[in-house]
Amino acid sequence: MNYNSFAYRHIGIRKDDEAEMLREIGVSSLDELILKTVPENIRIKPLEGLDAPKTERTFLTHLKKIAAKNKLFRNYIGMGYYGTVLPGVIQRNIFENPGWYTAYTPYQAEIAQGRMEMLLNYQTMVCDLTGMEIANASLLDEATAAAEAMTMLHSARTKEKQNSHKLFVSDSVFPQTKALLKTRAIPLGIELEFGDFRTFKPRDEYYAVLVQYPDANGEIQDYRTFVNECKAHGIHVIVAADILSLALLTPPGEWGADVVVGTTQRFGIPLGFGGPHAAYFATKDEYKRFIPGRIIGRTIDKDGKPALRMALQTREQHIKREKATSNICTAQVLLAVMAAAYAIYHGPDGLRHIARRIHHNAIRLASSIDALGYKQLNKSYFDTIRIDLGEVEISKLRQIAERNMMNFNYIDSKTLSISLGEATYDESLEDIVRVFAEAKGVSPVSLPGEVETTMPEDLLRTSPFLTHPVFNSYHSETEMMRYLKKLERKDLALNQSMIALGSCTMKLNAATEMIPLSWPEFSDIHPFAPADQVEGYMHIIRELERDLAIITGFDSVSLQPNSGAQGEYAGLMVIRAYHQHRGQGHRNVVLIPSSAHGTNPASAVMAGMKVVVVKCDENGNIDVNDLRSLAEKHSNELAGLMITYPSTHGVFESAVKEITDIIHTHGGQVYMDGANMNAQVGLTNPAAIGADVCHLNLHKTFAIPHGGGGPGMGPICVAKHLAPFLPGHPIVKTGGEHAITPISAAPYGSGLILIISYAYIKMLGAEGLTNATKYAILNANYIKARLEKHYPILYTGENGTVAHELILDCRAFKRDASIEVVDIAKRLMDYGFHAPTVSFPVAGTLMIEPTESESKAEIDRFCDAMISIRKEIEEIALGNADKINNVLKNAPHTLEMLTAEEWSLPYTRKKAAYPLDYVAENKFWPSVRRVDDAYGDRNLVCTCEPTSSYAE
Repeated sequence: MNYNSFAYRHIGIRKDDEAEMLREIGVSSLDELILKTVPENIRIKPLEGLDAPKTERTFLTHLKKIAAKNKLFRNYIGMGYYGTVLPGVIQRNIFENPGWYTAYTPYQAEIAQGRMEMLLNYQTMVCDLTGMEIANASLLDEATAAAEAMTMLHSARTKEKQNSHKLFVSDSVFPQTKALLKTRAIPLGIELEFGDFRTFKPRDEYYAVLVQYPDANGEIQDYRTFVNECKAHGIHVIVAADILSLALLTPPGEWGADVVVGTTQRFGIPLGFGGPHAAYFATKDEYKRFIPGRIIGRTIDKDGKPALRMALQTREQHIKREKATSNICTAQVLLAVMAAAYAIYHGPDGLRHIARRIHHNAIRLASSIDALGYKQLNKSYFDTIRIDLGEVEISKLRQIAERNMMNFNYIDSKTLSISLGEATYDESLEDIVRVFAEAKGVSPVSLPGEVETTMPEDLLRTSPFLTHPVFNSYHSETEMMRYLKKLERKDLALNQSMIALGSCTMKLNAATEMIPLSWPEFSDIHPFAPADQVEGYMHIIRELERDLAIITGFDSVSLQPNSGAQGEYAGLMVIRAYHQHRGQGHRNVVLIPSSAHGTNPASAVMAGMKVVVVKCDENGNIDVNDLRSLAEKHSNELAGLMITYPSTHGVFESAVKEITDIIHTHGGQVYMDGANMNAQVGLTNPAAIGADVCHLNLHKTFAIPHGGGGPGMGPICVAKHLAPFLPGHPIVKTGGEHAITPISAAPYGSGLILIISYAYIKMLGAEGLTNATKYAILNANYIKARLEKHYPILYTGENGTVAHELILDCRAFKRDASIEVVDIAKRLMDYGFHAPTVSFPVAGTLMIEPTESESKAEIDRFCDAMISIRKEIEEIALGNADKINNVLKNAPHTLEMLTAEEWSLPYTRKKAAYPLDYVAENKFWPSVRRVDDAYGDRNLVCTCEPTSSYAE
């Protein structure tokens, strides 16, 4: 073993431990285990074509050279992306802190109260600034948020509007948003009409309109008359608004908007070549049961004390499946947390100050450029001025600007715009003025001092915002640091213990992979910067595309989808385009196994396809006979099959090639969901099983952190015949010859975090990647061997092994001891562990995935905890513990309970809080008792308490 290798640090198992684990499993070697687990007919040769692995030190040296290829220009391009200043206290304590970035989605509320408090702050911030009644906990980007608004209002149409399918979109909406709306609208039968809102004539066929505020040119339009006319015809109004401008402008909620969307990137989040950034989505209370994504709501715990939880339709795909209103099952939690922290740190006065400074700088710059003889075209604006160059050639001015390392937004042959951000100071303004002076051959002029606002007086904000104490209490770095630490202590993340979530692959997010994200050569790059300024990024992107193609066995890759659900949708849209190109656009039926993740059918419906469910047999495998029958029945209209491999049940199905052959025989394409790719890399691949396209969860298999529920990346890999249809972009050339319209706002999705997966692959190399898969399989089978004496294992492969995850069947405990699977989940918190995946894919079960990053010692601690809990269940079943008042039903136990003067429970405090000796070494205390889900839904409140800080 090379002790300097990254693989040695990434993989948690040591050789002595490996031998012991293999004995427990009952095999002689790791290779024997793999041969018993992965079917012979899909195994591949060792990976070839990947670079030799780099050590952590040599990789960072290598990456510095690549970073130097990116040119750090001052970016005034705007178009939804702006220069920001991330406060150091947020960078160090959130962005670079594994206590925040390695946490999982807050499905286990009791050990996620800190993160959810910050998300509640985020929702409150969004509601306050937009003037709306309810907001979700973030979406992926502004363009997809606008698309979600479009589809939500279409789903929520009244009976009177059931025949209305047209959405009017203002010409002055950002181009990436308009392009993405086309992608989403066409499969759903929504008709888009683009035009000037001032000449729009409301008619019954329109169900909604979309405008930008301020618009894409930077102009502040007065939409009030327009909105009133729309309302008179029952037409809903969507507004894409710059959230920082709303510190100064009348919020859309006050002049009639039904939905307000946008991005919170301006709140301290780096440009990052397009992401990740948290989009916001706010609407009226009447649409609360239609809102896409996640919402954090207030509730109470078992003692009646305040607590937080994810509310309403969160994870609705698992319930509604093809009837879901959205396929979104993720968010941009880490970025939403950072944006909320930014608002808390600056407070309302700080945000007003930042917004006013940007606005005044724009006026000062416009005045100076006007004084040079140019014409500034915007009458009323916030941060963006639009310049008519007159006789000056735009190519000449651009050449001078780029020589001075500046980027403007070049609109046409005579016009450009300049958008200012928080990071723009007087020195930069003076440099811009010098560029325009040189282009005209005149001397620069001085910037004016005080200036009058250009905003219409009757559109200036008069209502207060961010009045809650949380936004007015933590303005010194000391207080902010302590507040963030207080919240962090309420959350269990990977820096505390193993998170063994099945299907979610909570693996190590190595520090060396994360460090470069803070380098300005990567974080300060605009997604629409000219190609010759982003050669470092393009080097990483091309190498990552190549490596992922090798790993999957496919031909081409699109890195644009910025979540797994977006990847599913992108893959299906590529299949749809392929069939249409071949004159077979009638193919619209997708076969989906009953065990599939709920986003699969939801994505299929969004892509305009009809879902037909395939049965699974008693072993959890796809029922091949049922599949064959359905493929034959729908042969003429079969678009494809969606399959997860290994299966959602954690098994390598040996009939997989027969399954894919059946689909191809009937003219369909095979889409493989990459959720379980951590069991494939280096051993088999999607191409080997007969798939045509797959998405990859880079936030699972390829080491991007879950971030408490986001960011994620879900690129798609395709066979050669599908490559021409990979998604394009209206501003940056991407995709193939027959590219579909974009899936995400930025051309490469969340470009910044692609560096993590690039680093992961480059440091592991072919052998390290393959070994990571082998050890993931070893760890899962070791857990199986230890726990099968105590819990039934629901599914195994033909040779009695599991893939990288396993399912414990806990359904009998309800009959024997009145214990639900959720009781086991809550009790695990007392042992210091996050629960495995609860009741998916089978109700009443736990799905466990240890990943390759965990040590035997940690896995043993987890197994010891599960065995101890099994004994506690047995005590109840035998009548030695009460069926209602016991350690499982009362779990989790808080520090407040344990330190109370009175203890009336029929077991000891030690049994409650320290059930095994190891717990005392690293005790984690849940901050609330078991939350009341039903109370939270009956009493839906999704913003902070109006009078006192929720943190108090």
